[in-house]
Amino acid sequence: MRKLLILAAAAIMAMNAQAQYNYREQTFKMTRVLDLISNRYVDTVNQAKLVETGIIAMLKELDPHSVYITQDDVKAMNEPLEGNFEGIGIQFSILNDTLMIVAVIPGGPSERVGLMAGDRIIYVDTANIAGVGLTNQMVQKKLRGKKGTVVTVKVMRHGSKELIDFKITRDKIPIYSVDAAYMVDAKAGIGYIKINKFAATTTTEYNNAIRKLREQGMKHLIVDLTDNGGGYLNTGFDLASQFLQSGKMVVFTQGSRSPRQNYYTESGHNEKDYGRVVVMVNENSASASEIVSGALQDWDRAVLVGRRTFGKGLVQNQFPLPDGSMMRLTIARYYTPTGRCIQRSYEGGVDEYNKDFDKRYNDGELYSADSIHLPTGEKYFTKVNNRVVYGGGGIMPDVFVPIDTTYSSRYYVKMVRQGIFNRFVLNYIDNNRAELEKKYKSTKTDADFKQFDEKFIVTDDFLKQLTDFAEKEKLPFDEKGFERGKEHMRVNLKAAIARDLYDSGEYYQIINRIDPIFNEAVKVMKDEKLYNSKLQPAK
Repeated sequence: MRKLLILAAAAIMAMNAQAQYNYREQTFKMTRVLDLISNRYVDTVNQAKLVETGIIAMLKELDPHSVYITQDDVKAMNEPLEGNFEGIGIQFSILNDTLMIVAVIPGGPSERVGLMAGDRIIYVDTANIAGVGLTNQMVQKKLRGKKGTVVTVKVMRHGSKELIDFKITRDKIPIYSVDAAYMVDAKAGIGYIKINKFAATTTTEYNNAIRKLREQGMKHLIVDLTDNGGGYLNTGFDLASQFLQSGKMVVFTQGSRSPRQNYYTESGHNEKDYGRVVVMVNENSASASEIVSGALQDWDRAVLVGRRTFGKGLVQNQFPLPDGSMMRLTIARYYTPTGRCIQRSYEGGVDEYNKDFDKRYNDGELYSADSIHLPTGEKYFTKVNNRVVYGGGGIMPDVFVPIDTTYSSRYYVKMVRQGIFNRFVLNYIDNNRAELEKKYKSTKTDADFKQFDEKFIVTDDFLKQLTDFAEKEKLPFDEKGFERGKEHMRVNLKAAIARDLYDSGEYYQIINRIDPIFNEAVKVMKDEKLYNSKLQPAK
């Protein structure tokens, strides 16, 4: 026995030695190639660029989510998940090659000095930025900066004949991940919350929103994770834990060089804090969104409504490189409590992987649940009610909702994609801001929005103003396309104006009315018998 152990140990040592030798040999090979190119190639080469290209090519051979991030992109990549950036605190649009303030962030530096929605910034630190081919990147470069630094702007304002000077001290500006939280049906106690990503501040934002909903009588909750691309694993874990008893597994991770790590809910959570729970998902719900929806489905704690999720179940760690750039490397996979792997196949390569939406569209999956083909061998059973669920590529909802194409037309799509729709809204608000705010925002309370919602009507004449504007923007009128999409145009126009006057929460209160996934979620939530049936095994 001892002899066998010695032989096994010797074999392992030999294998490790061989692996180390192969690694050194390959490293020398790469260094040698770079040296030869640098010293013998016919033309002068950019070594840094050459190395970056090599790194990108190597990572592309691994999986779709192992990527190289340049030094310039590192900070921009982290900002949305960290929950803040440093700047002057405005939301802006570029209209007619001029920077127009759409909104000032409450409590931010711009609001403190008196900047207002509708103001046009003409000069930044003596430099004229109007009519110079302005881009979003140019604006961010000029207005963002470290907390405590000062920027001076000259602003054109309606009613003022001269430019107005403002001196703004930059500060930390919050980036919110909860877009909306409101009562869908106060009588039935149904609340709704929309989460756009899982960031460092999401748990705090969520708890604050839920507290307010409970004060309004919330008993049941619709959680909207559609188009939520994920974020921090721990934040997704925190959200899932809200709905599960302590000691329940939410997710586990495992890789060939990363030992299994289990994530269990801790004490302090009580699933009875919520009644019925419905989670909205679609093909753009990914990563942490899939962890949440997968865990609640596996524990039979929520009914999932929508379409199959993205299928990103790879765990990345970020590794800094000497020049300030970074490599995001996959180290493990996510698994739901039943053991389902969330990640869809990428055997066809990165390019094929990135065409998944087109494939789902062409295969008919976005229109019919019968067209969805999941690996039948990857069958699992939920932890409480023993329902069949499948692994191998995203999370399949309990209630399928096809994509809505009833309003879609080339005319409407072109109007949106060419920015004509948004420019029309900006022009309309710019020309009517004083009247709109006096009529619908005089007291700055919820009653203002209620009045707007009841009394602001997008008439046929208003729609004609939109189509006339589009013609001036060189988009010919298409009567058939207009008729097909006009009712959606009405709702979208009203929602866009509400977002400018109020906030994103009011936008979703209006736009959700034409969202098929939302309407199906409300239907399931209101029918307790239907809700319960979706949590039982298929007969």
